[in-house]
Amino acid sequence: MLKAAVQSAIDQIRHAFPDAIVTVEEDGDGGAYVIVDPVSLSPTYETTATWIGFRITFQYPHADVYPHFVRPDLRRVNGQPLGDGMSTGQTFLGRQAIQISRRSNHLNPATDTALLKLQKVLAWLDSRP
Repeated sequence: MLKAAVQSAIDQIRHAFPDAIVTVEEDGDGGAYVIVDPVSLSPTYETTATWIGFRITFQYPHADVYPHFVRPDLRRVNGQPLGDGMSTGQTFLGRQAIQISRRSNHLNPATDTALLKLQKVLAWLDSRP
């Protein structure tokens, strides 16, 4: 069964991404694996959208939502490597994936929600040159 804080975080994500399918798989400890599909990408990438996945652990909101995963074929339009913070050849819930490592070093459980972290990761992806 999901912890109330985890369920609330999932509800916030569903509300913020009404056109996406939010898939939830309980992890057995009160947390969940979450996939949001699709989310839009900037013109920096060859594809206009991706799925994004992550785990919200039972320690939430006192634990960072980290790392995030996206489609394995993500490519930059300019042909440059994806760069720091991104690792190819990973898997998430049995899907081939690219891992995005964007740790929150000064987590504030009162303000740093799973939704805010998701939005920050997407903004970071879009801001890459």
